[in-house]
Amino acid sequence: MSTPSVIIVGAGFSGLIAARELESAGFDVRIVEARDRIGGRAWTDERLGGHALEMGATWVHWMQPFVWTEITRYGQEIYPSPDIDDAYWISEGVVRHGSEHDLDTALSRLQDTIFEGSREFFPYPHDPMAILDDPTSDPELVKRFLQADEGSVLDCLRTGEFTQEQIDLADSYWSAGYQGPTATASPLMAKHWAALSDHRSSLMDEQTLRFKLTRGMRGLYESIAADVRGEIRLNTAVSRIEHSPKGVVVTLVDGSVERADAVVVTAPIGALGTIDFSPALPTAQQNVIADGTNSVGFKIWIKVRGRHSIIAGAPGQYPISLLRSEKFLDDEDATILVGFGSDHTAIDLGSVESAQQAVDVWGGDLTVTDCGGHDWVADKWSGQTWATLKSGQFFNGWSNFHITDTRLRFAGADYAKGWNGVVVDGAIESGIVTARRLIAELRPRR
Repeated sequence: MSTPSVIIVGAGFSGLIAARELESAGFDVRIVEARDRIGGRAWTDERLGGHALEMGATWVHWMQPFVWTEITRYGQEIYPSPDIDDAYWISEGVVRHGSEHDLDTALSRLQDTIFEGSREFFPYPHDPMAILDDPTSDPELVKRFLQADEGSVLDCLRTGEFTQEQIDLADSYWSAGYQGPTATASPLMAKHWAALSDHRSSLMDEQTLRFKLTRGMRGLYESIAADVRGEIRLNTAVSRIEHSPKGVVVTLVDGSVERADAVVVTAPIGALGTIDFSPALPTAQQNVIADGTNSVGFKIWIKVRGRHSIIAGAPGQYPISLLRSEKFLDDEDATILVGFGSDHTAIDLGSVESAQQAVDVWGGDLTVTDCGGHDWVADKWSGQTWATLKSGQFFNGWSNFHITDTRLRFAGADYAKGWNGVVVDGAIESGIVTARRLIAELRPRR
């Protein structure tokens, strides 16, 4: 009786988890990774004078069940981002100032409006289509659910009830959160994030911006990789995948060919265009790849002189939408800040001058001495930052990749049901689910 074999494309969290799961069932697993490192869009690197900084995924939480299991499994520890003294936000060219509490209070009412309907729409947050699958669902509820994927995430604020300052404040938050323009952002994704956070904006902020791994994401993905017995081939990109109900043939860019019973592709939606699929992917999947996600933004690390305990926001037309202090370097009399913006072309991640211009919008007391990051949108192996959804893509996007009638499968944060796209938890969830389904399908019956 032959041992089932699976090729995994990508050595990020989803690929590594899937490999470990498949190997535990006795499968033969090979991982091919286009980059010269593991981790995917999680990448702990030394920047800004040798400081370990996260180029991609950063924050974790005990209410993210899949990543917390791995944190526990490998004995990792977490610590909080620093508390903030001063908050600044911009509206109509005017800089407003207050405390972080003032900012949170101002945002709270806006978020409640944006989150409206989240309890009805997502009774089971890790099964986001539950009310569509339930034949007893109220037809009127289903109609409103489907309509909630249309328009912009900020449309609900443009009713005359909210001031321009309030709308600009929400735009700052969600331009960073969606990593792209709010004008094209699906309102339903924000409601889903709320459902995953007990419908509380404070908990959502805590899950996505508060706690980090003491040994960095690298400490976690390297620990998982150490438990994978099969080969992880770096610098090995895939050019073509032939797939059928009986098996797969994977052609690498060097022309070599690998055969297996199945293939799990963990590349983000933005990178699927680098692979030629035969037969071609279904039209619904091709359309999502052609349209891309809403994730065209960036993450930047900025070192400034002196100690600055700040959080700052600006609407999406500014280069940086969210900026906050992350490390106080007392021995250097400096502060490292992390920033997010909605347009990766609006800033040069390696230019001190470009970063200085971006932070000057909040006043003149921040002097940039160094900066850095990774342009995930320009990176052909990702083609985007984390996967956030355009209007219409909650129902006609990531879920299209769950449908297959061949041995080609997709896994990764972009395809997760829970924390879809935004955090590592979704990548791990998707890797486990995809692997278990293949095990059930391919494991020899006794």
